[in-house]
Amino acid sequence: MSTPIIRASQSLNNVRYEIRGTLARRAHEMERMGYEIISLNIGNPGAFGFRTPETMRLAMIENLASAEGYCHQKGIFPAREAVVMQQQARGVREVTAEDVFIGNGVSELIDLCLRGLLNDGDEVLVPSPDYPLWTAAVTLNGGRAVHYPCRPENGFVPDPAELAALITPRTRALVIINPNNPTGAVYPRETLEAMARLAEQHQLVVYSDEIYDEMTYDEAVAVPMATLVHGTLCCTLSGLSKIWRACGYRVGWAVFSGRRDGAAEYLQAVELLSSLRLCANVPGQWAVQTAIGGYQSIKDLVRPGGRLHASRAAILAGVGRSKYLTLSPPPRGAMYSFIGVREDLVPAFDDQSFAMALLEQRHVLIAPGSSFNVPYRNHFRITHLPLPDTLDEVFRRIEDQLDAHVLAHTSSTHAALPPAAARTTGLKIVS
Repeated sequence: MSTPIIRASQSLNNVRYEIRGTLARRAHEMERMGYEIISLNIGNPGAFGFRTPETMRLAMIENLASAEGYCHQKGIFPAREAVVMQQQARGVREVTAEDVFIGNGVSELIDLCLRGLLNDGDEVLVPSPDYPLWTAAVTLNGGRAVHYPCRPENGFVPDPAELAALITPRTRALVIINPNNPTGAVYPRETLEAMARLAEQHQLVVYSDEIYDEMTYDEAVAVPMATLVHGTLCCTLSGLSKIWRACGYRVGWAVFSGRRDGAAEYLQAVELLSSLRLCANVPGQWAVQTAIGGYQSIKDLVRPGGRLHASRAAILAGVGRSKYLTLSPPPRGAMYSFIGVREDLVPAFDDQSFAMALLEQRHVLIAPGSSFNVPYRNHFRITHLPLPDTLDEVFRRIEDQLDAHVLAHTSSTHAALPPAAARTTGLKIVS
C-alpha cells in the first residue's frame, strides 16, 4: 500500500519567504554539523548582542501580575494611549485609543488588516522590492498583489506616474514601506504627497509600514504618512521589534487615521478578527508606554559613532573595495543594504545559486534579491547588525566567491570553444 501524499494548500503557490526558507534551513543544518555561519539574512537585533532598553524589561516585570489574564481585544489602554501620544506628537491629530489595535507584532496586524478588507480578486498595490510578508498576506487573503516598481536606477524610490497607471477598478489598497525594507530608501516628502493624493483620488486604503521610522542616517527624515493622508483611510503600522530591539516581545500596533466616516464596517471587521485571536501578548504590551515615553536610544546607534552607523559605514567601504558590487545610493534608513552585482563583470550571475554557493563554500548566509518580489536576479540583501570587523570579513568572502564564479565561468567558456574560436578570442588551449 502506497503512502498517501498530504498536499499543501494551493493558496500557498505564490507565497514565499526566503528569509527563513531553503537557505536558512541549510544554514541550520550546517550549524548542527559544526560549521560557524555568519547569518545576514534576517533583521534580528538580539542575535547580534543588541539589548532591549532595561526600562522596558523592568516595566514588564513590574506588571507581570496584571498580565496573566486576557486583555481587551485592541490591547491594554496604557499601551494604546502611548501610541496615540506618539502620533499626536508627530502631527497626527484626531486619533484616540479606540483607533489603535495592538497585535502580536506587525506581522499579525498585516494579516488581520488585509483579511478584513479583501475579497477574492481584489488588488493591492505593493512595492517591488517589498518585505515579502506583504505580498504573501495579500495572496493568502484572496487578493492579488500588483507590484509597483521602485527601480534601482531611481534610488529605489517609486514613480507616482507608474503607480497611477497600475490602478484599476479592483484596486483596494496601497502599501508603502518607508523607510524601506529591503533597500534602505527613505522616500522624499514630495513622492509621499503624490502617493497620498493618488490614494485619496481613488479612495484606496493606505497601509504605511513604518517599523523603521526612527532608524535613519545622514539627516534623512522619514515623513509619517498619516500626516499627509486626510481624504481616505490610513493605517500606520509600527512596533517594538526594531527601534527598541524587542523582536521577541511580539508587540506591534496599527493606528487608523484620516477619513473614517465610511470605514465603520471595515474597522468592525478588524476588531472582530482581533477578538477571534482573543488578544495580543499582554506582558510585552506593558513595555510600550515606557518605550515610547522613555529615552530614545536608537538615536545613539544611528548617529556617527553609533554601532549601526559604524556597521553601515563598513558595508559602504566593503562595496567600495569590490570589483563587482554596487550600492547606489547608500541606504538612508532601516537596517539593510540591497546590494547589486555588476552583470557585465559577473556573467551568468543568479542570486539564488550565488547565495547557496556563498553559504556552502564561504559560510555566509544572505537573502537573494529575487525573494523580495523583483523581476531581476542580480541583487542580495544583508543586514547592518553585525560588528564592522565581521562585515569586513563578510565582504572578503563575498569577493572571493565572486572571483571564483568569474573564474569558473571563464574556464567553462574556454572549454566550450573549439581551437579556432579560442585562437580568435586570444584564449590559450591547454591539452
